Amino acid sequence: MSAIQGAASADLGAAVEKVDTIEKGAALQSRVNQLRKKSLSADAAVQVALFKNRGLQASFNELGIAEAQMVAASLPPNPRFSIARTVARFDLEIERQIVGSIFALATLPARSEIAQDRFRIAQSRTAETVMKLAADTRRQYYRSVAASHIVSELESAREAAATTAELIKRLGESGAINKLDQARDFVFYAELGAQLAQARVQQRVERERLTRLMGLWGDDTRFSLPGRLPGLPRLNTVRDAEVEALKRRIDLKIARADLDLLAKSLGLAEATRFVSDVDLLAKRTTAKTKIPGVDDEGRPTLEVERAKSRMLELEIEIPIYDFGQTRVALAQETYMQAANKLAEKAVNVRSEAREAYQAWRGTYDVTRLYQGRVLPLRQVIQQESLLMYNGMLIDVTQLISDARARTMSRIAAVNALRDFWLADTDFKHALIGGGMSGGGGGAASAPAGGGEAPGH
Repeated sequence: MSAIQGAASADLGAAVEKVDTIEKGAALQSRVNQLRKKSLSADAAVQVALFKNRGLQASFNELGIAEAQMVAASLPPNPRFSIARTVARFDLEIERQIVGSIFALATLPARSEIAQDRFRIAQSRTAETVMKLAADTRRQYYRSVAASHIVSELESAREAAATTAELIKRLGESGAINKLDQARDFVFYAELGAQLAQARVQQRVERERLTRLMGLWGDDTRFSLPGRLPGLPRLNTVRDAEVEALKRRIDLKIARADLDLLAKSLGLAEATRFVSDVDLLAKRTTAKTKIPGVDDEGRPTLEVERAKSRMLELEIEIPIYDFGQTRVALAQETYMQAANKLAEKAVNVRSEAREAYQAWRGTYDVTRLYQGRVLPLRQVIQQESLLMYNGMLIDVTQLISDARARTMSRIAAVNALRDFWLADTDFKHALIGGGMSGGGGGAASAPAGGGEAPGH
């Protein structure tokens, strides 16, 4: 687990542990309880997932299986011992035989090295599983918090709309407003109610998905999340995302290791193309022969004559029909296939790094535009509209229209902020590997907030 723990600490700033004893499970549960005492941050949610997700623990068990296979492949071959006893009427023959594979013993260093390489690849794949779980949990955390944020925005808008609806009702009863304007306000209030109900459903769904990724059940599901997304961080400059990705991407390292492993396997196939197996057989035979006769007094007797023999036998498979060309050709084609896949992976890694950077920078600019320009202007429009309404320069329908537009802008700003944090997660994992969503944050996530009207 040391390689996995080092990768998680360096790339995620988190800890991973394999739960193989009751005491360790209790200790991790205690740490999870400490994290649950306060509102979870994105890093805390990732840490809980790395501690409690049973699928990740199954990956650790799979790594343990790979380690056991590596140790087994590094041991010398076991000799085979056999004993045979043959009894005839007057003969008894005992044969003892020990057989060992010279080929397996001669290739032990090469096979041991290949087994170690396979185990290192298994470690890298397990580390990739850790990265993927961390990325999925972080994305789902931002979706869950964004869903709660949108619910709070819609609740505030609905409270304001309820006050306006009561005012419109009284104006309608007095005849100061016609039925058309009343209907427009009432339908706005009703639509907000429907959108709020949809947003609450989405909030519960997103929270449940986060709970599932964190591996929580029972009382552990009683965790709290913040009501709002974190604000925009300071924009960091990125020198060369492509170079960084080529150095750090764990899936690229796995592909390179696979290629090296195949190269070693190809060398082994070349060295043994004319010999499939050589067995050294050591045999010892003891024969007992009973010879009938008579003693001095004329009574019948059996004399036992012992004979011992030793033999050393070398057994070689003769390649009459196949001189190993098919095996070598198979290894060569497999090697070239892995080489082409590695080249494709390198091209894709460069492209994914560029794409993730463009999405990250683009969503940052969009979010900053909403927070720096759109929302302040909507606030000005609301204040000015209220002043003009109090001065009887505009009617209530214009005030309602401006309130509707402001609500939509606020929810769109929340969605833009959510998409930025999703793109930020994608960008980080485009550099280290594991958990790539295959696109920008907005494209990868379903619209939160109950319906398309508020968010898009």
